[in-house]
Amino acid sequence: MLKSFDIYNQNNVLKIIVVMNLLLVGTGSLLYTDNLINKLETREEQYVQLYAKSIVYLTSNPAGTGDLTFVTNEILEANKTIPAIYVNNNNELADNKNIDFPEGMTDADKPQFLRQKITEMKQRHPPVVVELGNGERGLVYYSNSTLLRQLTYFPYALLSILGALAFLAYLSFSASRRAEQNRVWVGLAKETAHQLGTPMSSLMAWVEYMRSDPNQYDASITDEIEKDVIRLETITARFSSIGSVPTLKDEDVGEVIQQFVGYLSRRISTKVTTTVTNELPAGQTAKLNRLLFEWVIENICKNAVDAMKGTGQLRLLMHVLPNRSIAIDITDTGKGMSRKNMQKVFNPGFSTKKRGWGLGLTLAKRIVEEYHAGKLFVKSSEVGKGTTFRIVLSQ
Repeated sequence: MLKSFDIYNQNNVLKIIVVMNLLLVGTGSLLYTDNLINKLETREEQYVQLYAKSIVYLTSNPAGTGDLTFVTNEILEANKTIPAIYVNNNNELADNKNIDFPEGMTDADKPQFLRQKITEMKQRHPPVVVELGNGERGLVYYSNSTLLRQLTYFPYALLSILGALAFLAYLSFSASRRAEQNRVWVGLAKETAHQLGTPMSSLMAWVEYMRSDPNQYDASITDEIEKDVIRLETITARFSSIGSVPTLKDEDVGEVIQQFVGYLSRRISTKVTTTVTNELPAGQTAKLNRLLFEWVIENICKNAVDAMKGTGQLRLLMHVLPNRSIAIDITDTGKGMSRKNMQKVFNPGFSTKKRGWGLGLTLAKRIVEEYHAGKLFVKSSEVGKGTTFRIVLSQ
């Protein structure tokens, strides 16, 4: 497996770094905001204490009715956003500040509204006691200002914004990574197709030369060589198709797979028993690009043969799912996969073999899902018993 592809398997490190940075920023923001909120709450409580003291002072001054208005207004002038309600010794609503009454509320309904506000204020802050003397006391109920309430939610809003930015950055990175992978695959595929062109032309010339002298060259050998040359042409056409929009047409799924597996079975280990079971309705078709779809079957089957180390059973089952989609199950009796590897088997560069680039199943998944609008996944796998891949195609 090429070391250069390891970079694509290290994206978890980047995710951890981003998450850790978000946690640090979020924790710092929460701690700082919490400290700021505590300071503002203390300051607002001091304003209410001043309001209560002004009531005590002016209540003890019999001639201070006008002064009461002056003092309370001056004290609360610095901050007009702290809702406060003063209840006197007789439990009467004596005064209120910064209470927003609903529009259209009548004076007769306001006392009930204020009582409801007092109930809500009790849940947030204990009331400030106003010692009036002679055993009499009043209570000032209050709640946080609008600014303080908004500040309470600020760190959560900040975390949401940072989370959204991190998500967008992740999407951007993923898109860039996929685009880079695509460029590598397309460039590699087209260069391979280009490099195959010259030896193929030479091989075709040799086939024609051998046919021109049937007495010296066995015709059956020439026929087999020609089949392999045709096979090379097919491979070249496949590589040339990567990066281009393939042409799809209605193909008989059973026939395509039967013919290709028949060709493939003669070129894999003779110790592998291959069976194809077709439970599709006669003539069942699907939109396929035959060259690319055969490549998918080939990649999965060859991986299966490698997993069985050249000895075992390879079974292909074609059937219709309840949602009328076509399912193609490819099962081997190989070494199977762990759950961890099942999640990584389609990742670029992943391979449990000492040779290969780890791109076969990645390309197969791309061909099925991007070009044929289908699905390719590991249906089941058990270590030591085998694996089943499933291809799902729409009719």
